[in-house]
Amino acid sequence: MYLRSDHGEGLTGGGASALAKAPAHGFAARLSEKLADFEFAPDLGSRIGSLTWYRGAATCVALITATLLLAPGFENPIYGSVPAPVSGAEFEATQAQAIKPLGMGSTTGTRMAATGLVAPLTDTPERPIIELDTKYTGSLLGSLLRSGVGKTDANMVEQLVTKAVASGDLQPGTMLDLTLGRRVDKSQPRPLEKLAMRARFDLAIEVARNGGALSLKQIPIAIDRTPLRIQGTIGSSLYRSARAAGAPAKAVESYIKTLATRTAVSRLGSDCKFDIIVGQARAATGEVQLGSLMYAGVNGCASKVQLAPFEQGGKTSWFDGGGKGNSTGAMAMPANGRFSSGFGMRRHPILGYTRMHKGVDIAAPWGSPVFAASDGVVQIAGRSSGYGNFIKVSHGNGYGTGYGHLSRIYVRSGEHVRRGQRIGAVGNTGLSTGPHLHYELYRNGVAVNPRSVSFNSTQQLTGGDLGAFRAQLGRLLAVPVGHGAVKDAED
Repeated sequence: MYLRSDHGEGLTGGGASALAKAPAHGFAARLSEKLADFEFAPDLGSRIGSLTWYRGAATCVALITATLLLAPGFENPIYGSVPAPVSGAEFEATQAQAIKPLGMGSTTGTRMAATGLVAPLTDTPERPIIELDTKYTGSLLGSLLRSGVGKTDANMVEQLVTKAVASGDLQPGTMLDLTLGRRVDKSQPRPLEKLAMRARFDLAIEVARNGGALSLKQIPIAIDRTPLRIQGTIGSSLYRSARAAGAPAKAVESYIKTLATRTAVSRLGSDCKFDIIVGQARAATGEVQLGSLMYAGVNGCASKVQLAPFEQGGKTSWFDGGGKGNSTGAMAMPANGRFSSGFGMRRHPILGYTRMHKGVDIAAPWGSPVFAASDGVVQIAGRSSGYGNFIKVSHGNGYGTGYGHLSRIYVRSGEHVRRGQRIGAVGNTGLSTGPHLHYELYRNGVAVNPRSVSFNSTQQLTGGDLGAFRAQLGRLLAVPVGHGAVKDAED
């Protein structure tokens, strides 16, 4: 609905608004409207083949043609003005304002002549302080003197340091951080202002000059001595698996050597898990020191091993969880019993005449186990005239052992046996007056006295020592597992 205005025939409301927005009807307005979408320089890479593209191509050709027509010609050079060369004061002025490398004799900047306020130096000025590092080479006094410290200050420092730290605690190669002050006279050494060093893993010391005199300050460093425990699956290689888990190389080598005293490492299954505990000290300042092997274990399979060191009478030996130590001696004792007859000439108890007894007799109850004295291959396992049931084992390198008068034989010819493996049982077969083991030792096929080779003996902890060892083992097994995020300095 529209309302007529009281002042004329104009429209109010929506009609008035529409009339105000009506476009102007001039030439410039019509031209601007027509050229609103016109492109003076269209993109020749788009809309190829359109009228706009052809118009743009024509415009490009026209501009190139106009440029060529206006050019003076390729054969006619265009001359420019060249400034005349300068010399004398003008040349020096241009050089002072130029930018030239120092290596080529730069004289950038205006140079001014010295005034009366400038006085030449009679000597090279001296730095107020000198900071330097040197290494302790076994003598603190010598290390300081070689670094330029005066003898008086060096002697005082040595007296202060040796009161706090024993000379044996200072390790060669320890870094000494020195600060030397200004000299009063250049003929005298610089005075020592400060010395800082790591005297021990758990102690840092500083020697500083206060009021003209040197004084010592000890700075204790907190140490966490929780051992490093690393576990993992053996896989295809025990050494590689342990190293991949983060165990230090030396610790892995000690672990394998220790483990080899109780079990054949090469026969451990790939599913077995290794358990290594190494002594470790972590300083509050971030440094880490690794100690010796503290525990060697294998678990998670049929071969279970728990070994830890224990000191007894000033000597450290390795024991298993039951307090059993390592075996010593060249050969294992073939049977548990007493020597009832020795090696050499004797009167035979059955035949009644004197003849060579080529072995030793070990008295033991009938049926007692007989063990292989060392690793080897069974050559004979069966009946052998006066020996009765007899076993002969070859151990290599010209050595062999024989076991006679057996009641039972548990091996067969050609079988590989291990040291301490049960191969038979004590009996009374053959020419024998009672149950015992006849044991012989051969060297290059000739019987020799078996007692000339030391037999195996095993140390066993008992009483208070066994209790103390088990308590120590319990503390080690309570150590949490932590991956070795430590870099081997020795690697």
